[in-house]
Amino acid sequence: MATVERLTTELVVPAEETPAGAVWLSNLDLAARRGYTPTVYFYRADGKPEFFEADAVRDSLARALVAFYPLAGRLGLDGAGRVQIDCTAEGAVFVTARSERYALDDLLSEFVPCDAMRDLLVPATPAPNPPCPLLFAQLTRLRCGGVVLGLALHHSVVDARSAAHFVETWASIARGGGGADAAPLPPCFDHRLLSARPAPTVLYDHPEYKPEPAPAVHAVAAGSAYASAIITLTKAQVSALKARCAGASTFRAVVALVWQCACRARSLPPDAETRLFSMIDMRARLAPPLPPGYFGNAVVRTSALATVGEVVTNPVGYAARRALAATSQGDDYARSLVDYLEGVDAMNLPRSGISRAHLRAISWMGMSLHDSDFGWGAPVFMGPALMYYSGFVYVMQAPGKDGAVALALSLEPESMPEFRKVFAEELARLEM
Repeated sequence: MATVERLTTELVVPAEETPAGAVWLSNLDLAARRGYTPTVYFYRADGKPEFFEADAVRDSLARALVAFYPLAGRLGLDGAGRVQIDCTAEGAVFVTARSERYALDDLLSEFVPCDAMRDLLVPATPAPNPPCPLLFAQLTRLRCGGVVLGLALHHSVVDARSAAHFVETWASIARGGGGADAAPLPPCFDHRLLSARPAPTVLYDHPEYKPEPAPAVHAVAAGSAYASAIITLTKAQVSALKARCAGASTFRAVVALVWQCACRARSLPPDAETRLFSMIDMRARLAPPLPPGYFGNAVVRTSALATVGEVVTNPVGYAARRALAATSQGDDYARSLVDYLEGVDAMNLPRSGISRAHLRAISWMGMSLHDSDFGWGAPVFMGPALMYYSGFVYVMQAPGKDGAVALALSLEPESMPEFRKVFAEELARLEM
């Protein structure tokens, strides 16, 4: 039974005239998952009558769309059938809704990323094919006066960093941070900075963009049932974990422990191969680097391969070193990938789930909660609204807890209880 009532749906167009034409999309844009990425931001009421007043949110969105005008356009096709952005200024979809059932704390205690929560808190989206809109937003007011902002942005247009760039600009404008053309960091839409080279040179194998070989253990197809959870690591636990993973970043150290515990929870045979997939933001790693405001997909998939026995029996630092090796690539790797994608059908790459021996880890550590303050305080939670299949893990800042980390994780339903148990045991050992 629905517990959210949608009140209005409208198109919000840019507040001023914006450039027309098309934005060319790079091979990395085409290789991104074709679909929308749903995220949610939870805000606690501050007692002021103007708290997240719909007209103010709508107006600031219209002003944000002046600088980020491609998001007011539609996915299109060029003459050769290649996907592009048509800058039509038709507008973003903006929905207002309310829930008489949920107060914020009730929702926070019940929330895990799943289809049901996505359906409640994020607008329904069409098939992600031309000529679909690129941005959907839903403002849901809760029984207590708190709100949830649910967004769905088309992944062919933005990666996580670009999505955060847009939200932070929108929030800055809502706080009174300038006029319609003011963006703290102006976006760059020149995706030809990631064009293939005139003479494509593929130096690496790039297995992450190829069909997965028939696995020795049962595969989990996209859309398979999963259980999801949100787990928080304290600042002290993160520090202790990093001390056992010399030289590893917070993301790599945390993912190493998740990888190790997932292998144990899944009861995989020691000789089974397990792959840790990751995504690397290449903006600063290219030569020359991309502009800081590059707006599009600038991440590449990489992976580390090991046997389950190696991951489980070695100290967690072993898995962290493997994760480091898989996330240290630079310009030559990214350029090799762009050139590889030039020679394949980048718009129709394999889109299946991953083997139940594998894990796909994504860092959202760079997505600032403080900068998502629309003028009434930072969100008390931000995260994905759903997980696409089992074996996904997002690593994020934990709201209101300096140095703490939150995980959004999905595993097979039969594996999740054991994972929770062994992960809690490992966290307890970190505090000894």
